[in-house]
Amino acid sequence: MADKTPQQHLSHIAEAMKDIDFVMLNTHTKDGQIGARPMSNNRQVDYDGDSYYFTWHDCLMTKDIERDPKVGLSLQGAPREGGAPGIFIAIEGKAEIVKDKAQFAEHWTKDLDRWFEDGVDTEGLVMLHVHATRAAYWDGEEEGDFDIG
Repeated sequence: MADKTPQQHLSHIAEAMKDIDFVMLNTHTKDGQIGARPMSNNRQVDYDGDSYYFTWHDCLMTKDIERDPKVGLSLQGAPREGGAPGIFIAIEGKAEIVKDKAQFAEHWTKDLDRWFEDGVDTEGLVMLHVHATRAAYWDGEEEGDFDIG
C-alpha cells in the first residue's frame, strides 16, 4: 500500500464518520483519571478536523475541559457483511467551550430538541468544539496514524 498524505487519511475517516453517530469523548478528570462519555455528532459530519457536541455548562465533562482542554474521541463503525469489524478511529485534540448562540445555531439539528427543549436558548447550554491535532484508524487492511492541521 502506497503512503497516503494526511489529507487522504483525513478524507478516508471523514467518509466513515458520516455513518457513526456516537463517539466516546475522553477527558482528564481532576484527579488525573480518564473520564469517558458518549456524545452524538448528530450525523452532522463534514469532517475536516473539527467536531461539535452540545452539553451542559455545569457538567463534570465541561469542568474537566476547563481544567485541561486535551481530549480524545473514540469511534467504531458498524460491522461489515461476513462479520468483519468496522473501522476504528481515535482522535486527539483540544476542546473549546463555546457559549455563543449564533455558533450554536450553525450546528443545531432538530434531533437536539430531544435533549435541549428550548433549542439554542436552553439555559446552561454549551457547545464543545473539538479541534483535532492527531488521528489514527484501522479499517481492515488499511490503517493510518497522522497529524492534523
